[in-house]
Amino acid sequence: MYNYLFDGSFEGLLTAVYDYFALRHQQAILQTDATFHTDLFTPTHRVITNEANAERVWEGLQKKVGRSKSYGLFTVYLSEDPIAHRHLFNYIVLVFQKGAEVTFDYRHDDVLQVENFAKKVNRERHRMKAFVRFSSTPTGLYTAVVKPDFNILPLIKDHFQNRYADQPWLIFDVKRHYGLYYDLEKVDTVMPSNPSNHSDINVGELFNDDEYTTYWKTYFKNTNISARKNLKLHRQHVPRRYWKYLPEKADSL
Repeated sequence: MYNYLFDGSFEGLLTAVYDYFALRHQQAILQTDATFHTDLFTPTHRVITNEANAERVWEGLQKKVGRSKSYGLFTVYLSEDPIAHRHLFNYIVLVFQKGAEVTFDYRHDDVLQVENFAKKVNRERHRMKAFVRFSSTPTGLYTAVVKPDFNILPLIKDHFQNRYADQPWLIFDVKRHYGLYYDLEKVDTVMPSNPSNHSDINVGELFNDDEYTTYWKTYFKNTNISARKNLKLHRQHVPRRYWKYLPEKADSL
C-alpha cells in the first residue's frame, strides 16, 4: 500500500496511473496535500506531473474504452471531489488491468461510484444550460454569473458558443473565480488578476433592468399560471440555490 500524492490536476491524476504501473505497486491511495494525513506506517510516493506520461495514459484509455467514455471520465474529475478522484484513479487502473468490460461491472465499488459522480456532474451541466441568464452591459458584452456545485464551465463551452455565436459574452463562475469569454471568434478562459477582488460580485448589478432581462421577466410572468402553481415541484426543477442568478426570480428572493 502506498499513498500517492498528486497536484490535483487531471494530468497529475493520469501521471499517477502511469507511475502505478511503472513502479509496479500493488495498491495505492490517491490524495492531495490538502487531504493527506501523515501515516507513519504507509510509504508515500509523490507524483510529479508529466504531460508526456499523462498523454500516453490518456491515449491508452481512449483505445480501451473509446473517446466518448473517456470524456465521461473527465467529467468525474470536474466534480472536484477528492473521493471521486480516488475512485477515478482506481477505475482507470481497473480498465488497464481487466479491459473495457469492467466498466459495466457494478459489483466493483469504484465502477459504481464513478458512474454516480458522472450522473451528478452531468445533471449540473444540463441545469447550467437551462439556467444561465445573460445581461447586457454598456459595452455590448453579455454577461452571466453562475455558481455551480461542480466545475462545469468546460462542459458547456461548446453549447453556448454554438447557441450564441452572434454576440460576445462572458460566463463567470464566482465560486472558482474564472470565466469563459467569447469574442465572436473563439472562446478563451479568463481569470481576474486578483480573484479576491471578485469574490463578492454584486450579481444584482449585472442583472440590470435592460431589455434582455425584461424579456426574461415578461416570459416568466406570462407562462406562469397561478392556478396551477406547484412550488414544491417548481423547486425540484429549479432549485432555490439557482434563483439568485435568475433575473426572472429576483423578486422572489
